[in-house]
Amino acid sequence: MPVEIQGVFDAIGQFFANPLIQLAIQAAGVYVVILWLAAAFWAFRDLQLRTDNPVLPYLASTLIIVFTPVFFPLAVIVYRVIRPQERIGEVSERQLAEEALLAEVDNIRTCPTCSRRVHEEWLICPTCRTRLNRVCPHCGKLVGLDWSLCAWCGKDFERREPIAGPMATPAMASPALTELPSDSRPVTVRSRGRAGARGSGDGRQATPRPSPLAQTDALTER
Repeated sequence: MPVEIQGVFDAIGQFFANPLIQLAIQAAGVYVVILWLAAAFWAFRDLQLRTDNPVLPYLASTLIIVFTPVFFPLAVIVYRVIRPQERIGEVSERQLAEEALLAEVDNIRTCPTCSRRVHEEWLICPTCRTRLNRVCPHCGKLVGLDWSLCAWCGKDFERREPIAGPMATPAMASPALTELPSDSRPVTVRSRGRAGARGSGDGRQATPRPSPLAQTDALTER
């Protein structure tokens, strides 16, 4: 080996033999090992936030550890490629946003006939004149056509009110008529008048009363 090359190797050996250089090399090695383990822990925690499978986080951290402190950056790159793109919280937020959008679309009322958008307080569709709501006769608020009772006042639409009047119930009949026996017949005024004109039952005839004109003539003659 030439003297010049031997001198270069000796200089390199002396450089690395320096205690400060050795300390720096050891610190760098410790830093790489810490970074390697931190990458494995980061992959474990990151995959826990992205999947519900309890085994996959351990596989990800094991993949980085297997690649040793020298090649673990390659393992981190592979993990970044194959990991799920969304976290569990982001997926939940997206699903909630979609459900809220669908609920808002469902709340938009449309006419059942022409499918046009209508207002909730409209009684009739202005496009096709389809009846949409009705008014409660008791409280005056809008109710649905398919409601069996009013949700505001409790009015039952299927129950019919009894007709008020003198012939509504038998209890309103005259008590005198209800107390008559079955074999008795009421005597009308007309029959009583005829009986009085014929006279009483003792054989005497009723004396006719003089007219007012005859009474006046009699007083004049006196």
